[in-house]
Amino acid sequence: MRAALLIVDMQEMLVPLVWRGEELASRIAALAREARAHGVPVIALRQIGASGTDFDPDSPGTRVSPLLGLEPVDVVVDKAATDSFYRTGLAGLLVERGVDTVVLTGLATDYCVDATARSAQSHGLDVVLVGDGHSPSADGDPVAGLTAEEVIARHNLILATAIHPGGRLRVLPAAEVAFTG
Repeated sequence: MRAALLIVDMQEMLVPLVWRGEELASRIAALAREARAHGVPVIALRQIGASGTDFDPDSPGTRVSPLLGLEPVDVVVDKAATDSFYRTGLAGLLVERGVDTVVLTGLATDYCVDATARSAQSHGLDVVLVGDGHSPSADGDPVAGLTAEEVIARHNLILATAIHPGGRLRVLPAAEVAFTG
């Protein structure tokens, strides 16, 4: 297994809006340190949009959260869709590094994390979804009547049991993620 840690949309303006955002950032930062210690690439995705919008690439809020402790060796990839692979160089970066497994973390559980997990599998990659390494909005999904914890549990179950071509998906807690170079 040759892994990469993917950190989806852990941006300055988003971390305060999600369920246990600072706790999540701390957990992901620890995973990033562990990944680097094993020579595993760390790739942070950053949601951007048009100038003048909330996701204006020049807006300070769109910067990757400093709580993650990214280092110069880490790569930041801008994206404009929920799927981190859509019209980005992510697939090429992973191929260049010989990656066959992505360890997936970030925001938001029910949007970009879900879309990126499915797309990674469609790209033939295995996925380790960090079960306690992603989060939805702080209020969960009020329309569906789900708390944030229920949204996480639901997506962990759906993604782990979905029949999807390509790679396989496993859900592991952060404490059980083992990086190999």
